[in-house]
Amino acid sequence: MEIKAVLAVLPVTEIGPATEWYESFFGRPADSRPMDSLAEWHLSDQATVQVFEDPGKAGRTAVNFFVDDLDTARSTLSAAGITTTDPTEVAQGRQRLATTADPDNNQLGLLQHLT
Repeated sequence: MEIKAVLAVLPVTEIGPATEWYESFFGRPADSRPMDSLAEWHLSDQATVQVFEDPGKAGRTAVNFFVDDLDTARSTLSAAGITTTDPTEVAQGRQRLATTADPDNNQLGLLQHLT
């Protein structure tokens, strides 16, 4: 099996407030709204995040995003009113990780590779 791309789906209680929060998280509006209950951010050719209204599953998802500079990403989020944990080293010291949660408590990690 060869996997070509990843589509992360984050279930939320209410799409309106969640879309606003994710606009702050990603620093831009959704790239598409294919239906009233769905917002999509196209992060690269092979990576898309969907925020989907599904109250029964909201808050049960974890997604990690790789960033080039964790400190800059944390500062950008802080300026948008989103707090993160202090960074910790993970993967036997090969990565730094900080986390946050959306209003439904879906867990979002920010990872930076260390050289």
